[in-house]
Amino acid sequence: MQKNTDNFPLVAICGRTNVGKSTLFNRLTEKKQALVSKIEGTTRDCNIGLVYWDRKVFRLVDTAGLIDANIISGRKKVASEDIDVLAQQQALDYLKQAQLLLFVVDGKAGLMPEDRELARVMRRQPRYANKILLVANKIDSGKQRSEAAIFNRLGLGEPYSLSAQTGAGTGDLLDSIFEKIDTVIDDNAEDKKDIAAKIAIVGKPNVGKSSLLNSLLGYQRVIVSDKPHTTRESQDIELEHEGKLIHIIDTAGISRHGHKGKGLEKEGIALSLQSLQRADIALLVLDLSDVLTHQDAKMVEEIVDRGKSLIIVANKWDTVEEKNPKHWKEIIYDKLPFATWAPIIFISAKTGAKIDKVLEVALEVAEARKVEISETQLKKFLSRVVKIHLPAKGKGLKAPHIYEIAQKRSNPPVLTIRIGSRDDLHFSYVRFLENRLREQYGYIGTPVRMHVIKNKKKHGVREN
Repeated sequence: MQKNTDNFPLVAICGRTNVGKSTLFNRLTEKKQALVSKIEGTTRDCNIGLVYWDRKVFRLVDTAGLIDANIISGRKKVASEDIDVLAQQQALDYLKQAQLLLFVVDGKAGLMPEDRELARVMRRQPRYANKILLVANKIDSGKQRSEAAIFNRLGLGEPYSLSAQTGAGTGDLLDSIFEKIDTVIDDNAEDKKDIAAKIAIVGKPNVGKSSLLNSLLGYQRVIVSDKPHTTRESQDIELEHEGKLIHIIDTAGISRHGHKGKGLEKEGIALSLQSLQRADIALLVLDLSDVLTHQDAKMVEEIVDRGKSLIIVANKWDTVEEKNPKHWKEIIYDKLPFATWAPIIFISAKTGAKIDKVLEVALEVAEARKVEISETQLKKFLSRVVKIHLPAKGKGLKAPHIYEIAQKRSNPPVLTIRIGSRDDLHFSYVRFLENRLREQYGYIGTPVRMHVIKNKKKHGVREN
């Protein structure tokens, strides 16, 4: 279980499946973090986010729909590897830890037998009974608001009527929440510490992404199963390493079949690609016990096209008989020849081998993205490399002349190579310059974009 180390009170959203818990979570955290669907059981792993209201803050967790009252009451022991049962146990762990529970019901569907059974069991449990707020969701009209009085029969107090979809009534709910939990005021809570690295864990289904996340955190944060697409939602989590704050996004498995398919897998993959956009560094997890495929190469293409840095995490090293890193690097780079600049780390998420190395390299890559090279340095660099290797021409007979190399921006680095208006520079020479820049300025794990412009005269302003 994740401890509430930020000293922010924890509030948990609970209730049966498909009552709008994830929609409420997204509304209160003001982020589209939780996957929303009409399909029951969409939420498996619990989502956690911060809620800010009138200079006050609390931590909110969106739990999986409660489907078995016997588990809640303790009459049924959880000893199953079934994903839905594991999701139930994870949800209960957070309900026990929370200061306040938001018991959500569906105002449109009305009072359901499942609502009655869950409410009955929770009323009889002292650990839950005294910390419940009843929330009637999907209330969009005055008539529905009056009909919400039927939920008084649950014995959980007067329901707070609201619409998580539109936001109506959520302000009153937030006021009530802060009346019942410890108040923490922090004007600068969102900016109290700079994030050193923003990382997204990506890869095909069932390569060990969730196991990697759990190993990095040192506890069972997300459900792990050998069934593909166990993780359906991106998980945003923060941790500290060597005194630096790292933001990690665990994404749903990305595969060609899922990308073209329907249902929750397709929606989860779309959210994964959105999550990748929010990160600076991608940890591409590969399964060494399986063959590399075109999908792995396609994923690298997606990462590079978005200007993200890349670290290749070769997982399941414990299953490999010939533990020769050099040999395996040759195999991986042969399949991913356009990413030979990406570091490869051989790990076992199962045993924890080399896990700390992942965070160490991630921090190095995060710094490499921000490297800026001055005009003077680039002038000296150009003078040196043209002596080593004269610029190679593309089309035509005339050898090209490079007038200047200039850095236009960093994070990620973008540079321009200025040549004559009638010159043509061969693409291999551009690659040569890129490699020499990496050697001298340490652009580890970071795509370097170099644009050739044809103009004898210098113009333009450096971008920051």
